[in-house]
Amino acid sequence: MSIQLHATVYQVLFGLIAVAAFSHSAHAEGNQRTAPLLPKYQQECGACHVAYPPGMLPAASWNRLMSKLDSHYGTDASLDAPTMQELQRWLSANAGNTKRVREEPPQDRITRSTWFIREHDEVSAASWKLPAVKSAANCVACHNGANQGDFNEDKVRIPRK
Repeated sequence: MSIQLHATVYQVLFGLIAVAAFSHSAHAEGNQRTAPLLPKYQQECGACHVAYPPGMLPAASWNRLMSKLDSHYGTDASLDAPTMQELQRWLSANAGNTKRVREEPPQDRITRSTWFIREHDEVSAASWKLPAVKSAANCVACHNGANQGDFNEDKVRIPRK
């Protein structure tokens, strides 16, 4: 085999390895943000708002949120002790730990996190105020699959009214 052919084979192999490593990294981060939702979490938290995937916040933020459920953003969302412990363990175990999510956002609000703001920078101020949207926390207004943890950008539909 010629030296040029060896070099080409190595370049192809190196390229494949790089693509595989990138794909694995992106896939791992994607799975982090879309861990299968615990049914009890969906039942308890999803009764009032989107049951946000636990990978959207770091563990410290989830721990603070869970410790203040009696005043959860102006609402009493208290839970019985066993449910509280189960959800807190699950949230901590599945919390975001990638570089993108490690930062604890102001007031532990997903919508105030750097990554959220960056992902939504093309959304106009007027869009957030539409009656069908009302706020950045109303994910299902634009992400039809948000209740199932699907925030795929290709499926986003911003309401017109």
